[in-house]
Amino acid sequence: MTDAALIDQSPAWQALLKHHQALSSTTLEKLFAQNPQRGRQFKASAAGLYFDYSKNLINDETLDLLNELANSAHLTGAIEELFSGADVNSTEQRPALHTALRNPVSGKGEIATALTQLRDAMNTFADRLRQGEERGASGKAFRNIINLGIGGSDLGPRMIVAAFPELQAEGLHSHFAANVDSDVLKGILRQCQPETTLFLISSKSFSTLETLSNAGLARQWLSDAGFDAAQIACHFAAMTSQIEKAEAWGIKSERIFPLDEGVGGRFSLWSSIGLPIAIALGSQAFQQLLDGASAMDEHFRHTPFRENLPALHGLLSIWSINFNNHHSRAVLPYIHRLGELPNYLQQLTMESLGKRVTKTGQPCTYATGPVIWGSEGTNGQHSCHQLLLQGIGAVPVDFIATRKAHCQPLQHQYLLANCFAQSRALMLGKSYEQALVETLATGLEQDAATQLAMHKAIPGNRVSNTLLLEDFSPRTLGALLAFYEHSVYVQSVIWQINAFDQWAVELGKTMSTAVFEALNQPTSAIELDSSSQALIDHIQTPATGSPQPKAKQ
Repeated sequence: MTDAALIDQSPAWQALLKHHQALSSTTLEKLFAQNPQRGRQFKASAAGLYFDYSKNLINDETLDLLNELANSAHLTGAIEELFSGADVNSTEQRPALHTALRNPVSGKGEIATALTQLRDAMNTFADRLRQGEERGASGKAFRNIINLGIGGSDLGPRMIVAAFPELQAEGLHSHFAANVDSDVLKGILRQCQPETTLFLISSKSFSTLETLSNAGLARQWLSDAGFDAAQIACHFAAMTSQIEKAEAWGIKSERIFPLDEGVGGRFSLWSSIGLPIAIALGSQAFQQLLDGASAMDEHFRHTPFRENLPALHGLLSIWSINFNNHHSRAVLPYIHRLGELPNYLQQLTMESLGKRVTKTGQPCTYATGPVIWGSEGTNGQHSCHQLLLQGIGAVPVDFIATRKAHCQPLQHQYLLANCFAQSRALMLGKSYEQALVETLATGLEQDAATQLAMHKAIPGNRVSNTLLLEDFSPRTLGALLAFYEHSVYVQSVIWQINAFDQWAVELGKTMSTAVFEALNQPTSAIELDSSSQALIDHIQTPATGSPQPKAKQ
């Protein structure tokens, strides 16, 4: 293929369209009946993860054709570009260095040296905090660590810290404030004392509105407690690529942990942005997280696509979205500690794949990027699973559980039973005939039973994947997160889009500045649409009376 040819014009894509038509008359139930070993055939394992993808509407020919599609998109070369430091972020002319962060010793030259030095500095600082050796202005050890960040500077660390409460140092409490809504930080500060609180400003650009707004509130809180500027500086650290901005804000240079421009926010938990993880869980646990991700990196880079977990997941996602018209995916972890995972994957996937033009600027003529949502099991079974099982339109599901018990053994068995049963229910459903037999057996008259059976019938033939972590540890969680990162990259390569920029995010930030001015300056000359202006007028209207029309400038 040339750069000008869109992927949906490739012979492999066209072959998949014909293949989809050929498969349209079959069902998952039939495929399992035809091949009693299907569950053992359509699976793969690596880095402590077991991936069962047998409940996808596929056969061997599907996988062969998806492999051809990967070759048409030059996926092997694209994977090597990612790991070798090529400028895969084409619109910003940058590499994506998150994989290098996981194994800096495998790198070369100044970058590897800088990454190793940064990791050592992070670990030293984190361990000193855990041991009570880093102290505030009054000489007291820190007892509360508050991370001020949003998006990629919040979601990953927040999720991982919540996942391992047993690893947190006694008496050291971690908190996360992301939203610009001041009630968030206010609620956290009620639990803290100024003398023993350390704030981490987590912002790559050191200009993020939400983060700097919360940092300003934090600084005011310390000032109100009687701290002067020098004392306040003892209660802040920063993770950023803008060292000079952080210093100008008042952060001590020895408490600034650099972040390379080549690390995107949603891929940044492996960098200095992961400092809250190292503090909360310890540097050893943080290293285990990195090691697990690195193991998945090696698997992704060197394994043929038919046995490659991220490649399989990414290609099956293409099959689901572009050939089966599934534009939403539910992520359902049957692990309470991973309750934050759907939110994390939402940003990773939707910010990376929510693009409408290719790397060369051509409009995509095919769908890109699913809507990601989810809930922890078994909670979701009492809310969203009704739609998954009986709603109009199928939603593919990723079920996630652990092989070894991560909680009490009996309760773990309940979790597994429910997890596996939900995937079976999605696949098999309940026919109208089965439902009618059930309702008649309760003693209902024929007419009533016939009517009720229509409501009890469940279509089935709905697809899902199941991911089993060998155990629940920082290492396997690191592998799981890298698995999803690489799946996203695979999808971006097939669709010929850039997974590492997010220009739409900037638009909202820019517009908010103008709206903020209009809200706070009644004589502002800024022209807004009539809806926005009417909303502002309503807010500015006293409880009684009518707003005065905005004067023409």
